[in-house]
Amino acid sequence: MLFLMFRLGRDRYVLDVEQVEEVLPFVTPTVLAGAPHGVVGAINYHGGPVPLLDLSLLALGRPSAAVLSTRIILIRYPVGEGETRRLGLVAERVIETLSRDPADFVPSGVEAGMPPYLGPVAADARGLIQLVRAEALLPPALRDILFRQLATSP
Repeated sequence: MLFLMFRLGRDRYVLDVEQVEEVLPFVTPTVLAGAPHGVVGAINYHGGPVPLLDLSLLALGRPSAAVLSTRIILIRYPVGEGETRRLGLVAERVIETLSRDPADFVPSGVEAGMPPYLGPVAADARGLIQLVRAEALLPPALRDILFRQLATSP
């Protein structure tokens, strides 16, 4: 299985590429005043708004660094039965993919108290790699806020 790797601080994380629609260069988003923690704004993608969630801000409490390898990972976020919406994830050092058997990812042993989007880990010569469960990034209330307009459109 193929995964897209990125960094949060020094640590490595991966997303299943099946959830990734596109990897875009970082662009400054339109700020959404009063947006919930972690939401840094929205971008225009082919004529439609896409909300942006900064993974470093969400996980580490600081915004992603504005460097060349910082990217927007455009994912297909599940919002209902077989239905998805675009969600942009700002992440640092989005520069490689990783091919691993999903069975290589095992519980870390410290799941209690961890955010629900952090999944099992796999090891390699450079240390641990943690799987991010994209479908668990947004609590239901935040998901409803971000995608309310789309759900009520005719």
